[in-house]
Amino acid sequence: MRIMVVTDAWEPQVNGVVRTLTRVIKEMREMGHSVEVISPDQFKTFPLPTYAEIKVAVGTYEPVQERFKAFEPEAIHIATEGPLGLAARRICVEWKLPFTTSYHTRFPEYVSARLPLPLAAGYAYMKWFHKPSGRLMVATPTMRDELEHHGFRNITAWSRGVDTEAFRPRAKDECDVYEGLARPVFLSVGRVAVEKNIEAFLGLDLPGTKVVVGDGPQTEELKAKYPEVEFRGFKMGDELAAHFACADVFVFPSLTDTFGLVILEAMATGTPVAAYPAPGPIDIIPGSNAGVLAGSATEGLREACLEALKLDRKQVRAFAEGFSWRACAEDFVRNLQPYPEPEKTRFWRRLRRLARVRRRRPEAA
Repeated sequence: MRIMVVTDAWEPQVNGVVRTLTRVIKEMREMGHSVEVISPDQFKTFPLPTYAEIKVAVGTYEPVQERFKAFEPEAIHIATEGPLGLAARRICVEWKLPFTTSYHTRFPEYVSARLPLPLAAGYAYMKWFHKPSGRLMVATPTMRDELEHHGFRNITAWSRGVDTEAFRPRAKDECDVYEGLARPVFLSVGRVAVEKNIEAFLGLDLPGTKVVVGDGPQTEELKAKYPEVEFRGFKMGDELAAHFACADVFVFPSLTDTFGLVILEAMATGTPVAAYPAPGPIDIIPGSNAGVLAGSATEGLREACLEALKLDRKQVRAFAEGFSWRACAEDFVRNLQPYPEPEKTRFWRRLRRLARVRRRRPEAA
């Protein structure tokens, strides 16, 4: 198929959404599909207020229209609810093109954590955005139930994967990236930002050393507030994998993620996970022998961290091996709603004919 993916989250951003999309697109191309990506790096952008690392595309509607016409997609997926997602949604609604969407972040909670806006306003926007979607893809049953409670419809499952070759246990002859630090090492990886609830981890009374890998708008503030914490900054590739593999416990304090890809990445290296019972962890961890959940969404994270130290790292790795990116990509393709034959051929032919007529009219005048 010719598959178009429209996303406001793309490289050089580093997060679970970008890693998921880039890997799924790679897998789909290897499966023989032709994939066109519309992303912010192709447009003029400005920094997102309060979050300069994220670039927001401007002047998107007409260029996105032209991309639709040039590619003539057979299936369209709108991954995010930003300016590019809005432009693509408008085109699909106006042209009566079927499309799918996905829910990657608990956007209303994310916004409420940063701005004085009620949750109800965020959910009203999200329901409006996703309503015309033929299928709304979510990563976990908990997220599906939560969205159904808020009145969302047409929800379907879309699993996640992990690269078990890149993220693997540390070999005996490989160096320890935490050499010299007091053990055990409790690691957190992700954006250093208020919506990630990172202070719930930094404030814990734990033995050994707390390490943070990542960067974001709260970095300098938290460095000053928690001088005993080791802030390693942004890491990627082999360096990131080594930080996962050498840690004793990976701590995931976020309450706004819908899955938490870093959970699987930590588990793939054999590092057990401690987390709150939020969407993502609550679907992955129970019964896995690969992590421990806190008693509630506000308490018990310290106890979960200490219990996670007791887990067998071989069992943790074995659990992660059950997730693959190819299965994730196959799920995604099954969830797409291609324009039915032969209507799609007639639609794009008619659109090309209209474009030619419009071009000829000024010449005739």
